[in-house]
Amino acid sequence: MILAVIGTGNMGQALVTGFLRKGVLKPSEIRLYDIDENKAEAFARKTGCELAETLNDAVDKAEYVLLCVKPQVFDQTVETFSHKLTSSTVVISVAAAVSVSRIQGHLRKNTPVIRVMPNTPALVGAGVSALCFENVPDKKKEFVVSMFKTCGMVIPCDEKTLDAIGSVSGTGPAYVMLFIEALADAAVKLGISRNVAYEVAAMTVYGSGKLVIETGLHPAVLKDQVCSPGGTTIEGVISLEKNGFRYAVEEAVEAAAQKKNKMTGGVS
Repeated sequence: MILAVIGTGNMGQALVTGFLRKGVLKPSEIRLYDIDENKAEAFARKTGCELAETLNDAVDKAEYVLLCVKPQVFDQTVETFSHKLTSSTVVISVAAAVSVSRIQGHLRKNTPVIRVMPNTPALVGAGVSALCFENVPDKKKEFVVSMFKTCGMVIPCDEKTLDAIGSVSGTGPAYVMLFIEALADAAVKLGISRNVAYEVAAMTVYGSGKLVIETGLHPAVLKDQVCSPGGTTIEGVISLEKNGFRYAVEEAVEAAAQKKNKMTGGVS
């Protein structure tokens, strides 16, 4: 079995690292290609995966092709190698705002297509990957789900839901990083060293997210558990509300969703 990975940027490396870490795939089963030869070569050396010299070499006889390229170069990339694919090759795309119908437009009729919206925490096995499938046999569908589970949570869904999830989980890590940075800056202002401040802020976010997932409790319930009557936390919560914290987050997600609609011409 061969998985061809086209694009070894942050996301490509994050996903391949997960596949290898959990042993779903062996290095000998992964073939890498990137237009940046030095980047691909360095990652191949690090992982032991095979390095392909050309796009066509990468996809030749591959059972699965994972496209980790930007939307701006997606069409040109697929057109370059599409003639090498068979109608049974499973094409997996993580390109944001590139619809299933757009992918299928470059391929043979009824080619199996999987569209994935992952996020960068996949690098540490704590990502979220939304997957939608078109013409994919059950056995291959199960295998791809098992691959992405090595990188965190997997949510099979329809394409409309995938785009909505992407506007939250795909862009969300950037918002969370801003929050961590702001929390750390506040800690430094209180006299905590910068290194310790980042560790405390990051662990606070990590632990809070884990608490929601593992307890299954509503975030409001967990928030209320921290807010003692007349205490310090409720003062901070009220300050956040006064400054439009919830509204700012909601607007950020909506802005990302609107940008995605513009990129796809208003269709999913």
